[in-house]
Amino acid sequence: MTQNIGFVSTRFAGTDGVSLESSKWADVLQQNGHRCFWFAGEINREPGKSLLVPEAHFQNPRVQSINQQVFGRTGRSQPVTRAIHEMRSLLKARLHDFIRRFELDMLVAENVLTIPLHVPLGLALTETIAETQIPTIAHHHDFFWERVRFSVNAIGDYIRMAFPPNLANIRHVVINTEAREQLALRTGIASTIIPNVLDFEHQPRVSRKTTRVFRESIGLDPDDRMILQPTRIVQRKGIEFAIELVRELKDPRNKLVISHEAGDEGMEYAEWLKEHACEHGVDLRLVSLRISDPLNQSRNEPAAYSLWDIYPYADFITYPSLYEGFGNAFLEAVYFKKPILINRYATFVRDIEPLGFDLAVMDGFLSKKTVQNVMKILNSAKRRNEMVRTNYQIAARHYSYAVLRNQLSAIMKSFLGDAVEPLIAKAPSRKSAGYLYFDPQVVMYTHYDRKQCRRPV
Repeated sequence: MTQNIGFVSTRFAGTDGVSLESSKWADVLQQNGHRCFWFAGEINREPGKSLLVPEAHFQNPRVQSINQQVFGRTGRSQPVTRAIHEMRSLLKARLHDFIRRFELDMLVAENVLTIPLHVPLGLALTETIAETQIPTIAHHHDFFWERVRFSVNAIGDYIRMAFPPNLANIRHVVINTEAREQLALRTGIASTIIPNVLDFEHQPRVSRKTTRVFRESIGLDPDDRMILQPTRIVQRKGIEFAIELVRELKDPRNKLVISHEAGDEGMEYAEWLKEHACEHGVDLRLVSLRISDPLNQSRNEPAAYSLWDIYPYADFITYPSLYEGFGNAFLEAVYFKKPILINRYATFVRDIEPLGFDLAVMDGFLSKKTVQNVMKILNSAKRRNEMVRTNYQIAARHYSYAVLRNQLSAIMKSFLGDAVEPLIAKAPSRKSAGYLYFDPQVVMYTHYDRKQCRRPV
């Protein structure tokens, strides 16, 4: 039986974890004939299947004003409470409209019932789920207790109600073991682990003919090595360790490329990184054009390029992140068979490392041994080929679409019984497994090298 499934969040656009994983879930569901629809404050999906509600965006001025008055303090004023409930009422009406308009059979709440970035939307969705009794999967990426900025707040009553809610018609999904344990300990809510996944059943199609064009478009010479940090420029990504690595490698061929722009957490870290790279004599290139979700085939961005346009041209991946709920960049590097340096963040240590991946690792600092290991990997094609082949095989067993299909099938069956057929492997709906050709004329980057660091005395 075909189901109409509505995805709800604050934003479905770009390459944040929520947008990427929702695209993968939708891909698997649509391969099996289900129809997916979208509700958010920013949406880069098919317009005819989307309900765009600007007030649902976490960057809406009214939402930002509320957040400024409820986080970092322990009491809230009556006008703030009134503002929260005015937005809650408006958003609840739009959510009911979303369910009716697309005749939805099920909802997938993507992180909107997890982290309280948009309190009115979380409250509105909780009440809507309770009122309609619509089967709902709450897909949790980041809980409020995992972020220091939410630890002091004036909305404890709302957090207990909606982040997340404990309702009989909600099935909860988390992305790592620690999240499952903490959710049960703090709320008594049981959950299922569905890790981040990729379509390892179909290898990416890469056009090697365009490698030279791309590298030249970001100013790289044929002999240069592209050391890629495929993350947003936010402090918890540990980009300073990538700068330190390139410095310690002491090879002028190594160029550090950051593929994403600065995120929603301010520009101070980005400015500091530029100075840090200059002081350490590291050639840093920041790609400044917004990149898009490679799995979202309905996006309306004619000048955009995707993550899949970048990975094929990297010689080495750095991922020294300090904290991750799971780690999409890790899976993407494995998918494109690239060697990788990874910091042993908590989720990696507990859920990923025991599977036996062959990686260059650091443990909170960059040791000489780690640098020497990276040198050996860069200088030995045989070593690189062995490790990336091993890593792909392990990931295919543990992080493929098959894992997602099996878990989603069980959850949907618990809601709808045998009326829903199990999700099975089918040919991907996209024409290729991810590679998208780009226009090199639209690639923009900023280059910081030793010459630009010189200041007049």
